[in-house]
Amino acid sequence: MSDDARLEQRLGHRFGDAALLRQALTHRSFGAPHNERLEFLGDGVLGCVVAEALIARHPQSSEGELSRQRASLVRRESLAEAASTLGLAGHLRLGPGAREGSAAIRPSILADALEALIGAIFLDGGYDAARAAVIRVLGDALEGAGEDAGAKDPKTRLQEVLQARRQGLPRYDVVATHGAAHQQTFDVECRIEGLGLSGRGSGFSRRAAEQQAAADLLRKLDR
Repeated sequence: MSDDARLEQRLGHRFGDAALLRQALTHRSFGAPHNERLEFLGDGVLGCVVAEALIARHPQSSEGELSRQRASLVRRESLAEAASTLGLAGHLRLGPGAREGSAAIRPSILADALEALIGAIFLDGGYDAARAAVIRVLGDALEGAGEDAGAKDPKTRLQEVLQARRQGLPRYDVVATHGAAHQQTFDVECRIEGLGLSGRGSGFSRRAAEQQAAADLLRKLDR
């Protein structure tokens, strides 16, 4: 299976027009046609899908509450996190200067590329296809967006719980990596030394794996 086919599988959409997929993955530093116009379109589609999903899931929420939930879901940091979990970094076509130190791709580039992908899916398969992809990609973040849920990520919530219990900060360690260098999966352990508890998580970026490990540890603390 090709890299593009694996990405399509994770998105839940097979492109009829492969050129749209290539364009969505092309940063302007690489050359034309690049993904900025698709990003513009995807931003609009994303906002519509998220608004529709929140209205359906939270019928009692006010307009202000819904607006805050949507803003949390579509902010750059949230989209970059979703793009990392999707493994998007290994598929992007980038020119010189598009990476940060240690060859890391800037979060803004990841977020923009995810929006471009949503725009490309909309053009290729229509609103229903784009909606299905957004729901699939945002996943737990969308399901957890309640009136006061979802505003804080698992690592932040874990730190607040530990501070309330007068415990030290958790320790995050990468315990294993899998796959090729451009598309690795990270296994991370989150440990609270003072309590003798640990959680595990996996993801296509270290940050995503840390979030899953923190969520696993929060579940154990709740029990």
